[in-house]
Amino acid sequence: MSILNQVGNYFRDSQVWGSIMRHGVPRDRRTRAMAVLSNVFLHLHPVAVRKSGIRLSFTWCMGGLTFFLFLAETVTGVLLMFYYRPTVEYAYVDIINLRNSVVTLGLLREIHRWGAHAMVIAIWLHMLRVFMTGSYKPPREFNWGIGVILLVLTLLLSFTGYLLPWDQLAIWAITVGSNMARATPFAGHEGPGAAFLTIGDVPLVHAGSDARFGLLAGTFVGPNALLRFYVLHCIFIPLVVSVLIAVHFWRVRKDGGISGPL
Repeated sequence: MSILNQVGNYFRDSQVWGSIMRHGVPRDRRTRAMAVLSNVFLHLHPVAVRKSGIRLSFTWCMGGLTFFLFLAETVTGVLLMFYYRPTVEYAYVDIINLRNSVVTLGLLREIHRWGAHAMVIAIWLHMLRVFMTGSYKPPREFNWGIGVILLVLTLLLSFTGYLLPWDQLAIWAITVGSNMARATPFAGHEGPGAAFLTIGDVPLVHAGSDARFGLLAGTFVGPNALLRFYVLHCIFIPLVVSVLIAVHFWRVRKDGGISGPL
């Protein structure tokens, strides 16, 4: 227990812990008030911001453009959901009908498709600008972590949406992409560390329980994978992204606004 206490004390005194829990554990009236005022879910608008945080300045605006593209993807995606059925029998047929039979929704699908590509490009440029201007340094390191998570989720949105047309290109692309999950450390049955996770001679991580199986809901790209990717693409990941975007924007203002060049 003494070793665990020492590790816990070391972590609580670290810069990472300080960037997340800025006022410690709320134990009295003052620390409780500070915890509420510094929490995006309990107090949406910051109590005070620096003057530089509301000053108009020139930036690449890649973060704002990424958010605008996310809104466009949400609107067009919701409209497309009314005409798309995530089943093996109808998925490809519905995509063809959207393009050939319903002219307006065919245009919406192209907006959704090319908007997804533009969103990936915009968020990479945003991360490049943040890195080149040193905006990952204190006191912005926590928001940098949120941004990295948003980058990964954006790539997952693009990855999961790629399967939904259910054509040969999508099926084989996801087959190749999901095969990489077999090499996930400790979670893929071909990855490093998986051989050590055993009960007796029975491996805990195998082809029917590893990261690839969890991603596809099976051992191959089939009906279960299509339904799982649909739920991830349309419900789960967008909800997580929406919450993290709110935290991200809130911390930008709390940390003094958009950072400029070094």
